[in-house]
Amino acid sequence: MENWLQLPVLRLLVGIADHGSLSAAARAAGMAQSNATRSLKTLERRLGYTLVHRSTRGSRLTSEGTLTAGWAREVLAAAERLSAGTAALAAGDEDELAVGCSMTIAEYLAPTWLGAFRTAMPRATATLRIANSRDVVAAVSAGEVLLGFVESPDRLEGLREETVYADELVVVVDPAHPWAADGRPIDAAELARTPLVEREAGSGTRAALDHLIGEHRPAPVLELNSIAAVCHSVIAGLGPAVLSRLAAAGELASGRIVEVPVAGGPLRREFRAIWTEAAEHSRAAREFLRVARAGTDSPPDDVGK
Repeated sequence: MENWLQLPVLRLLVGIADHGSLSAAARAAGMAQSNATRSLKTLERRLGYTLVHRSTRGSRLTSEGTLTAGWAREVLAAAERLSAGTAALAAGDEDELAVGCSMTIAEYLAPTWLGAFRTAMPRATATLRIANSRDVVAAVSAGEVLLGFVESPDRLEGLREETVYADELVVVVDPAHPWAADGRPIDAAELARTPLVEREAGSGTRAALDHLIGEHRPAPVLELNSIAAVCHSVIAGLGPAVLSRLAAAGELASGRIVEVPVAGGPLRREFRAIWTEAAEHSRAAREFLRVARAGTDSPPDDVGK
């Protein structure tokens, strides 16, 4: 690449395509507009054609500018891969890995994964960020964590994904609830009509329930951001809930809550690993995903293979 072709002006050009104006692109790039204008004119002079049509109503890309912005976007993505890859190679076994996990996964699966990861890479450090599935997706997309694990069924644009665990959702009530005494299976329609104790919007369990029985349901009896709080609310007789079998197992075994069978068979969902291309350059991220697969009876292949 010739030394006059600077990444900041390429970011500026892509910013004009994304934001629709030179001033907005300059703000996004952290450049003064006068410097942005000067850099853009220099690039046009070097290239030999006009990139931006300027008028009293603002600036817009020419057809040549639109093509060039597309190529610039590819150059910037390649530069990001180069930066991430070389940093990962330099770090070697001493990687620091940030992993995002939704609540159920963090409480019931991640501790085993962390132990196996530490055994496999004793010089690496993994830190766990625990949030609901929506926030984990946002953290992976923003590059705040390299690897995420989520429970929501939504298809994710721009992220790579792989199923690592097949989970079952169970309907639970307190022993005095009519559903417990009845003993008959409940169908999806009745469940959809019943106010439930639910996790907050954005949680994977809530999203999975919306997907399985429909999102147009009565308002929750309670909306809570803790699995334990949902369990204790059911025990207190505040209403039925739908939980991962992983989360409900202890209280079901104790008899403090009762499982209600679902007509038509169990409610199933998938736990998925999600990542961007940057994770594929991190040995620690690849190893953590291998551990997660192995820990949930999935084949131990490398990320992205």
